[in-house]
Amino acid sequence: MNAVFTRVDDRLGTFALRPLDPDADAALLHGWVTHPKAAFWLMQDADPARVREEYRRIAAHPHHDAYLGLWRGSPAFLAERYDPAHVELVGLYDHQPGDVGMHLLCAPVDAPVHGFTRAVIGTVMAWLFADPATARVVVEPDVRNTAVHALNAAVGFEVVGPITKPEKDALLSVCTRAQFQAAVGPATAARVEGAPA
Repeated sequence: MNAVFTRVDDRLGTFALRPLDPDADAALLHGWVTHPKAAFWLMQDADPARVREEYRRIAAHPHHDAYLGLWRGSPAFLAERYDPAHVELVGLYDHQPGDVGMHLLCAPVDAPVHGFTRAVIGTVMAWLFADPATARVVVEPDVRNTAVHALNAAVGFEVVGPITKPEKDALLSVCTRAQFQAAVGPATAARVEGAPA
């Protein structure tokens, strides 16, 4: 499948996103979502069939999409985009026109690359904001996931507050286009090709 979005990081090179293929990518994703470092993804006990079915469900959903992230051409992260008026946050926050929800998971690695996760979230945010209809990105990570809270803050997210979801206590945070650009700089936000499909 062809990439729908590409961004070049000055230090780490080319990042891209392509639509996820639930059948072809299920085995790869299974290793990611069941890894101990992915505990907050809530799929630790999933078998490959359950992972495949979950991503088939997302692919069929009119308000939820999943994309495989590539770094230098190889699979390296997973990004999900959703409409929080219809998925995940229905009735749990003050929805605004132009809100887009986001989930992000980096593949587990034996030797972490300094700045990689920040480059990934910068790529995903730039992709979401490449769509002129996106006014804010909304996230709802587990309240205990302090590493993600710090990462979100680094790209401009502002904490709204805790919310209770059926599967977790979450920390609702939002980021406007201006907050993202102020946090990462116009060059990082602008060096892109393509827009959300």
